[in-house]
Amino acid sequence: MAKKFKRKDKNQTDKPVLTEKSAAIADASEVLAVVWELAEPICNVEGMELIHVEYQREVGGRILRLYVDKPGGITLGDCSMISSQLGDILDLKLETEDTYTLEVSSPGLDRPVSKLSDFEKFIGKPAKIKIARPINGQKKFKGILSGIIDTNIQLKTDKETVSIPYQDIIKARLVNYDGDNKCL
Repeated sequence: MAKKFKRKDKNQTDKPVLTEKSAAIADASEVLAVVWELAEPICNVEGMELIHVEYQREVGGRILRLYVDKPGGITLGDCSMISSQLGDILDLKLETEDTYTLEVSSPGLDRPVSKLSDFEKFIGKPAKIKIARPINGQKKFKGILSGIIDTNIQLKTDKETVSIPYQDIIKARLVNYDGDNKCL
């Protein structure tokens, strides 16, 4: 489902205000915030959890991808239902010049980890984390989630335990997660 929207004036620094008709969007981070705010209640009502939202450029154009899950796993029907409901709401509430394709998917084997509570939930599981600012010259880490101290994610690598500030995380995924809290 491709949409065409208008972009908010880039000189405005205020956050977008959701009105009955639309939300003006200036950049990808604002798109993510608005989509999360609109999608999470829909998922909750349908007995699903919104795991992660991505808004990125890919070969075929911009993709707005949501990962959802529920006990027992997600079906194609679940994805279709969320996509249909959310697509209608985004038509009314989301405004940007970019066209995009809306995708709703299960988290899969390399499940995204976004929320601080998810990092806590998956302590003991293998993960890959990419950060914005390097730690000891490194921006990509792979290891076992070993804990949280304040808002720093503890990741035990082959060499050491690295303390990664949550706010610096660009992308985090579990590795070979099978959905039943066991790793393959």
